[in-house]
Amino acid sequence: MSAAWWQEGVIYQVYPRSFQDTDGDGVGDLKGIEARLDYLVDLGVDAIWISPIYPSPMADFGYDVADYCDVDPRFGTLAEFDRLLAAAHDKNIRVLLDFVPNHSSSRHLWFLASKSSRTNPKRDWYIWRDPAPGGGPPNNWISDFGGSAWEWDESTGQYYLHAFLKEQPDLNWRNPAVREAMYDVLRFWFARGVDGFRIDVLWHLIKAEGLPDNPPNPAYHAGMGEMHRVQQLHSTDQPEVLAIAEEMRKIADSCGERVLIGEIYLPLERLMHYYGRDVAGVHLPFNFQLLEAPWKAEVLARMIAEYEAALPSGGWPNWVLGNHDRPRIAARIGEAQARVAAVLLLTLRGTPTIYYGDELGLGHVEIPAAWVQDPRELREPGLGLGRDPVRTPMPWDATPNGGFSTAVPWLPLCSDFADRNVARLEQVPGSMLTLYRQLLALRRAHSALSIGTFALLDASSAAPDVLAYERRHGDERLLIALNLGSTPRELALPAWAHDARRLLSTVESGDSRFGSGTETGTRVVLGADEGLVLAPSFAPEV
Repeated sequence: MSAAWWQEGVIYQVYPRSFQDTDGDGVGDLKGIEARLDYLVDLGVDAIWISPIYPSPMADFGYDVADYCDVDPRFGTLAEFDRLLAAAHDKNIRVLLDFVPNHSSSRHLWFLASKSSRTNPKRDWYIWRDPAPGGGPPNNWISDFGGSAWEWDESTGQYYLHAFLKEQPDLNWRNPAVREAMYDVLRFWFARGVDGFRIDVLWHLIKAEGLPDNPPNPAYHAGMGEMHRVQQLHSTDQPEVLAIAEEMRKIADSCGERVLIGEIYLPLERLMHYYGRDVAGVHLPFNFQLLEAPWKAEVLARMIAEYEAALPSGGWPNWVLGNHDRPRIAARIGEAQARVAAVLLLTLRGTPTIYYGDELGLGHVEIPAAWVQDPRELREPGLGLGRDPVRTPMPWDATPNGGFSTAVPWLPLCSDFADRNVARLEQVPGSMLTLYRQLLALRRAHSALSIGTFALLDASSAAPDVLAYERRHGDERLLIALNLGSTPRELALPAWAHDARRLLSTVESGDSRFGSGTETGTRVVLGADEGLVLAPSFAPEV
């Protein structure tokens, strides 16, 4: 059977507020994404995932949805979305949207009705409870943004649940009417031609019956953020969520070749459950292990092997280095190793997701106190949990505001945008942008990298700091060798890779055109911070 597009392809996350502004308000918009589609074509991605664009008061920058079937005027109109979708499809780029089913905005018409009285038909669309017997919140659950997960409503004399901000009341997914209304949202966008969804906090949707207290976290310390004072045993990851994922999958599959990606921050064994029985859950439960993994070869090798071994039969892997919630990879491990990480992301088995700007090597951006906008940072300042530094505008050129906007952007650009911008980096043969383009072209040229099998190189053959593995499809075999250290390392090559030619190196200057013809014999020396993709110089026996 041929692979699905989402198995062969590469996904690129667009944070719409920060990609391209066309109306001069300092905030990115749909027309801006459409204007940059050729850039995405040249980069070589197959799909874009657009973070929320729905009408919203923006208490949590779009993750507080006031209308699931429209577009916020800050970003454009529904007609402009349709034009973007058509233009992307004309360029063979698929479009995924963010689906935010756990909670709505407190200004959604559903919640306004629910809050109006205890007898309103939509009262049970949200989670309302009386105070605890001694007064106060019904249980000890803590919002992910700190503070109690319960908000008192004076007018009806009950608390409502909010896993995040009080402006984001949790929907009651045990109510069949809620399920059907949210499934209708999926059908609405699928009918418009959307190719799939990333499902926000999927593992939160169902809460334990009776809403018992969560147990305390014995490992808690203040630097972790208040949400970690308790273990979210009863407020997340309930068995009933899996049936919901399977129902969503049926809707997606009934609409053609669509994809569902679940945001799920759980240990590996629990993550695998979201593939569903007989792999009928979400197509891709997001694999976030690389976001926080210690950057050591032996750790990554073990992590990759355990992930591959845990996959259910028929389950397709996926990998991600960054997103709108976590520090950028270049900020975490430095730009030299971020180049190596790019090779890792785009040569591992499975679907990779690139976060916008990582292809430029964007790192940490300092946000002056007066500019801070993220409620996560405003509620628990000083813990380094703020997400503003990873949501800053895309620098397109060296003009004022980096070509992002004619107005002052909503967040500051990176301080080095005059040098670190698309217009400049695409002219530099050895730039990070050039590397990403080469890697994406290499994936397209070699099926072994997109749909091939994966095998780690025998650890006894690998030098310290080196992670090496084989990708194979039919007669084609490629060797990827990554030096995760700052000291040159020598790697013994397996017999099939003797005299291999170098398809790509992260430290070569100039455009290697995927084949410098370098002979490596039986061993190869990797330079400091070097990643290599090697191919045999002969047709291997199979």
